[in-house]
Formats: sequence, C-alpha cells, structure tokens
Amino acid sequence: MSNTSGGEKLKVAILGAKGYPYVYGGYDTMVKELGERLQERGVEVTVYCHSALFEQQPEEVNGIKLKYLPAIETKSLTQLTHSFLSMVHACFTDVDVIFVVNSGNGPFGMISRIFRKRTAINVDGLEWLRPKWKGIGSRYFKFASRLATKLYDQVINDSDEMQRVYKEMFNAESEVIAYGANPTLSADPARIDKWNLYPEGYFLIVGRLVPDNNADLIIEGFVKSKSKRKLVIVGGVPFQDDYVDKLKSIDDKRLLFTGYVTDPEDLAALYQNSYAYFHGHEYGGTNPAMLKALGFGCAILALNTPFNREMLQDGEHGWFFEKNANAVVDIVSRSESAPAAMDELRKTSRDGLTEKYDWEIVTDKYLEVFQRLSGKKVALSKRIEKVDQVEK
Repeated sequence: MSNTSGGEKLKVAILGAKGYPYVYGGYDTMVKELGERLQERGVEVTVYCHSALFEQQPEEVNGIKLKYLPAIETKSLTQLTHSFLSMVHACFTDVDVIFVVNSGNGPFGMISRIFRKRTAINVDGLEWLRPKWKGIGSRYFKFASRLATKLYDQVINDSDEMQRVYKEMFNAESEVIAYGANPTLSADPARIDKWNLYPEGYFLIVGRLVPDNNADLIIEGFVKSKSKRKLVIVGGVPFQDDYVDKLKSIDDKRLLFTGYVTDPEDLAALYQNSYAYFHGHEYGGTNPAMLKALGFGCAILALNTPFNREMLQDGEHGWFFEKNANAVVDIVSRSESAPAAMDELRKTSRDGLTEKYDWEIVTDKYLEVFQRLSGKKVALSKRIEKVDQVEK
C-alpha cells in the first residue's frame, strides 16, 4: 500500500452511480473495484450513495467514506437529481477531484466550474442511440454528452472506438481507460443443477432485457433454429415492462428465463458451463458482461459492432453475427457443427483479457489522471510500468 508523498492525502469524490458497496450494473462495479483500490493506495475516497437504496447507512465501509443523499424517485429523474445534489454537496467539501460517471451528468460540470473544482467524467456509451431514450431523452443525452466535453477537465472513454466517436462527433479529446475484469478459473458445475441444466447443454444470454441488447433478436433466431440445446436468459429489468413480458410469452420449451441471478457463484457456473455465450449489446464501449464471459472462459458469439470487434480482437476470441434473426439461426447451426472450434474458444478466451483490462492497471491509469488534475502525487503500482512498455 502506498500513501501520498510530500503532502496531504489526495481526496477524490465519486458520484453518478448508485453507491457503495451496492453492485447492480457496470458503473456500480467500477465504483467498488476502483474505490477499494484507490483507498488501498492511500487515496481518501468518498462515494455518494442513493439513500433510498441503503437501509443501513454507515458513514464508512472498507475505509471508503459514504454520503447518502435523496433523489426524485422516478424512472427518468432518479439518477440525474441524485447526481445534481451530489455535485453541489461535493463542491462544498475539500475534495481535490470529483470523478463523475455517466454522460447524462454532463451539464453538472457547470457547478464544479463555478466552484473551481477539478473534475473527470467517464462518459460510457452512446446513450442517445439507445431505443429506451426517444425524443427528448435522446436529445438530452446527446446534448449532455457534448456539454461533458466542454465542462469537465478530463473526459474518459473505455474503448478506442468510443474515443474515435467522441473525436468525430464532438471534436473532443479523451483518454482511454478500459473497464477491468476479474478472471475466474473454476466454478462448481453442480450449481446449474437447480435449473435442470448440464455442462454445454445450453446457450447463454446475460444482461438487462432492454431493446439495445437485442435479446429479442437472439431469441427469435434461436427459436427458428433446430438446436436441441436450451437458451438460458439471465437478467431482466427492475420494473414492469411490455418488452420483457413479450419475450417471456414466447412458447418454446427450450427457453429458460432465470431472472436476475444475484449469487456470484451461481452466475459463474452459468457462464462457465455454457456451450456458447450470446452477446447482443449494441451501444457502448468496453462491456462488463463481455469481460465476464472472457474471464469465465466462454465461447462467445457476438453482434458484429465496432465495440465488440475491438473487445474480441477482430474475431480472435469470438465469432460474429449480423443484426437479423437468420444470422442467429446460422451461427447456432455453425457453432453446433463445430464443437472443436467452440472448445478452442473456451480454452483461449482468457487470453483476450489483455493487461489493459486488469483492475490494478485500470486503477493506476485513473490515479494518474487524478494526480495530474490535483497536483498531488501518489506512488503508482509497479504494474503500470509493465503496461506502458506493452503499449509502446
């Protein structure tokens, strides 16, 4: 563990996610993985939490300081109102850097500018293209993303392709810091017995059941296929939804909807024992579900997008399908007729987790940004030297 050298502690506030140690989505996971490692390196970390999500509200967990603030609890306003209040609160503290996640929080950089607080923002994916944001919602996210590039001191993207998009659309420079992964070497196959599954007896989808993840397309193609395997769909949405209801109404005994799987050991077993993992996510940079699939040793069948091609190194660690049901039918058939190729993908998938996806290196990269913004120095882990040599 290393502390700041030659002065006071570096103090960083993190806001825009649900809080700590709450883990639900990608941003929440990043807050946990990054926050804990920053704290271990001697950084004073404060995380802003949605008070409605925490029955117990300790002031500190694992050395991380926690602030609980309310929000307007509606589907479209919860995150934005919580981030607004969090930004105002953080600006009245002595933190050196405010780290914000989600491009929707772009306009709040005006507040930190007024208070002359140094800021960084992780803007994530192409939110304005997601089907769930239509009309005003889509226009807001595009507007907010553009403002983020103007109002924050440092814009961070998690993939080279997303960096290119921000340069092309907003003429904005950004730094690429990938999302981290935690490779898992083994999981208990007996844990899938509860769903009457057996190893390699099913294809797998994991993620929120929203249109831009294309579960409907994958399910439609799978139902048309002649596969005797099952298609296991892990995930859902935390509210009543016509899209999800329509998917669950499809009459095919090969489909198995598990809902959310909250036990990490159960989820690991589902990943590791699948015949192949379907990744239909369309918008976004480095996707946490894809990293998990690589880390769990899955054979990956991914929608052909620039982001997925980047993560799978143009097909070295997975196969691609186009955005139509017939392409899904075809890739199901091809994968089932090539068990040796699927086995090879499973054996080599963890090789796709290059060092840029290592949480230790990810943390060091963020720490470099925070040091540069604050002017305070913290000793970096030795692993940063290794990744720099690889990149050169």
